[in-house]
Amino acid sequence: MRTQRIHLHHLLHSLFLFAAAFSPVATAAYDASAPTPDNGDTEFIRSSCNTTLYPDVCFSSLSRYANAVQQNPGQLARVAIGVSLSKAHRAASYISNLTHDADYGTSGSRAALALHDCFSNLGDAVDEIRGSLKQMRQIGAAGSGAGSFLFQMSNVQTWMSAALTDEETCTDGFQDVAECPVKADVCNRVTNVKKFTSNALALVNSYANKGMP
Repeated sequence: MRTQRIHLHHLLHSLFLFAAAFSPVATAAYDASAPTPDNGDTEFIRSSCNTTLYPDVCFSSLSRYANAVQQNPGQLARVAIGVSLSKAHRAASYISNLTHDADYGTSGSRAALALHDCFSNLGDAVDEIRGSLKQMRQIGAAGSGAGSFLFQMSNVQTWMSAALTDEETCTDGFQDVAECPVKADVCNRVTNVKKFTSNALALVNSYANKGMP
């Protein structure tokens, strides 16, 4: 139990540091208050989102960034990763609060264990998505050729796939838990996060298939 508490404390500390570092990504870098985007840019996002599993979620979350994206598939993938990172971090922070809630903590040992495991999995997903975003920012740097692009995109695809797997592991952990408020609450929230991660991965794959930065 002491080891588990130390592990949770470490994850909470990491998430706190991440929150401070990440906040400018979703605000300053992609300013939603920018002028009305060009219709062509908006349609580019709509058509790109049609290749994802959740096109409506994709378009509603990314269309506001049309000015920043324009018609650049790499920029669209970066923004999508940034949005999925924000969603995953928010869910991890919410679940970390639940782990300290007395009502949820006493709802049953199986539910409590699933909750703590879920928080750990989401912490891993946050790290993996953050690594993907960092790698995406390095793509197209001076001196990088086609081989470097494919290698970098392979890293991004691997990390985003791992993040999606970690999110799925979180919800899978509740399969044997009896129906209760914490199960419904957490599974609904994380299922929503999975949609953003899945969409981001689809846009990353589409960009990688183009074979050029």
